Amino acid sequence: MSEFTFLAGDAHWWRQAVIYQIYPRSFADSNGDGIGDLKGIISRVPYLKQLGVDAVWMSPFYPSALADGGYDVDDYRDIDPRIGTLAEFDELIDALHANGMRLIADIVPNHSGSGHKWFQEALKAAPGSPERDRYIFRDGKGENGEIRPSELASHFGPTAWTRITEPDGTPGQWYMHLFASEQPDWNWDNEEVRADFRKTVKFWCDRGVDGFRVDVAHALVKDLSNGHLPERQSYDVSVMKNDGTDDLFDRDEVHKIYASWREIFNEYNPPRMAVAEAWVHSNRLPAYASEKGLGQSFSFDMLGAGWDAQRVHELAANALQRAKDNGSSNTWVLSNHDIIRHATRFGVDGQFDAGKWFKANRFNPKVNVKQGLERATAMTALLLALPGSTYLYQGEELGLQEAMEIPDELMQDPQFFRNPDLGLSRDGCRVPLPWVANHKWFGFGEGGSHLPQPEWYKNYAVDVEDADPNSTLNLYRKAIGLRKGLETAEELTWIKHWFSKTILHFKRPNGWHSITNFGTKPVKLPKGRVLLSTLPLVGGKLPANATAWVQA
Repeated sequence: MSEFTFLAGDAHWWRQAVIYQIYPRSFADSNGDGIGDLKGIISRVPYLKQLGVDAVWMSPFYPSALADGGYDVDDYRDIDPRIGTLAEFDELIDALHANGMRLIADIVPNHSGSGHKWFQEALKAAPGSPERDRYIFRDGKGENGEIRPSELASHFGPTAWTRITEPDGTPGQWYMHLFASEQPDWNWDNEEVRADFRKTVKFWCDRGVDGFRVDVAHALVKDLSNGHLPERQSYDVSVMKNDGTDDLFDRDEVHKIYASWREIFNEYNPPRMAVAEAWVHSNRLPAYASEKGLGQSFSFDMLGAGWDAQRVHELAANALQRAKDNGSSNTWVLSNHDIIRHATRFGVDGQFDAGKWFKANRFNPKVNVKQGLERATAMTALLLALPGSTYLYQGEELGLQEAMEIPDELMQDPQFFRNPDLGLSRDGCRVPLPWVANHKWFGFGEGGSHLPQPEWYKNYAVDVEDADPNSTLNLYRKAIGLRKGLETAEELTWIKHWFSKTILHFKRPNGWHSITNFGTKPVKLPKGRVLLSTLPLVGGKLPANATAWVQA
């Protein structure tokens, strides 16, 4: 088990970190069963070290029926045997720590998997029992309880209520699940649930985990008082209250839970950190990022910013000011396991609507691949230059496009099947990585791939990009390495270009400039040494769709 001695005392390492998300089942497979595993990740620690990241965030690795890619957890204090063992988990932490990297574990507190011991106990118990009170069970409406308790949609459609069959074989109560029916929501009004999660948090902290990414962090506490049941058909933030009194999300009481976790985090040296996945109004984010609670919260603003200098400037400036006012750090993210890869999004002109685009382009993607990659790397370099931490998603350092060529019968994402009107699947960004071009499964493993890899993956394989000094991989390595040497106070100065609204330019306190050209013509750079340019300069000028770093 990890002794956790490296960098002890560095309590704020996460404020300026580069963090790399691994989707374990799709990273590297060591035993040839087609599923990525811990030993596969361990074998790639040298790759992660060379990339230069400060930490690894691992998506769920717990025992799961995989109804939702591992976010249906059946045991919060163990490892899925298809992925590895606790001993191998300890080995991974030791390997990361020995190479100067930390580990952030995904924790899923809003719902369990339907295979969880406590949910199985609830199914066997009687209505009103302590076993059922750990979840949200309710009687149905109608003469025989045949009508669901409330008009509440699921994120995956169509309803957030599922009726069970009672132990005596009769139709019974209904349980709430904001996601798939295999993901019953916990009842966070139940102190036994709260205590068990504190036990889980301490379990992983004791094993050397450095922090947590908290899934659906804003949804735990619901208004269930006096028989009230929430009703909702849309999960857009616009329909959510922004004062802490919403029926389902972002209720003020949730922060009492995280304050109790913070007490555990602070028992360690350095204190453990956490980052909230909280889709809430911007005025509500600071509470999640408070060091009295989790410490950090994702800002997803840039996901919808598009290729628009003024919009990116506005979002970045607002986020920086919000962080300054509240003493928190920023988080910048462009891709993750739930989102169409940003190299693809930037290859589509105009406003990007993921659902409409996927449905219209699934079998014939209309993507300007060159433009997409150029803008993706330019935006990544821009975000790396901003104060705060940057979260990268596996494969973006290779410039991977979304893999669209997955037939229906091989899809795994529940929302693809449960919401056919939308038809959107997240599987395209979860396809296993290409490591070796001249290999049947591109070096992912020796026995196949749990999602099919497209033939064009060979052009993005690690061995191909490693040998090319101008590859996306080597650009990421250079940018992350430079960033480590250029980090300064969490401040910047915006520099206006009155003659152009398509240039985004700022300077850090040590004279480090970042300039992004959102326009169509090359632009002049400030005087100084060009440290990095995402595209070759044209006559000493920065071309369109590019970012440069200049040391004045």
